[in-house]
Amino acid sequence: MTPTQQLVPKSVKGRWWLKILSAFVAIYAVLTVGLFVAMKQTPTEFGTVMSKLPMISMMLLPFEPLWNIARGGTLKPGDAAPDFRLQTYDHSSWVQLSSFHGSRPVVLIFGSYT
Repeated sequence: MTPTQQLVPKSVKGRWWLKILSAFVAIYAVLTVGLFVAMKQTPTEFGTVMSKLPMISMMLLPFEPLWNIARGGTLKPGDAAPDFRLQTYDHSSWVQLSSFHGSRPVVLIFGSYT
């Protein structure tokens, strides 16, 4: 045994590691809650937050489960889609979902074309 090991009792070493572990858990919890709050914001605000995060955070934080909760929505299969109004691709007119009610089946496809 070295003289330093004799001076520091094992219980003090254990408390030191417990403090370090507690600090890491607290930091992880704060980052996870912060990411969840960012996911609840508008896509533009969320994109701003994500542009500042390092890529390693995607592997360390529970990104996918948080995303599924934050952006899951309340609609279930078979529910009517909420009414919305969008401009056409060429900006020549507007289309409202409720205008198709009863006329023919409508398929909504959501995705990213970037």
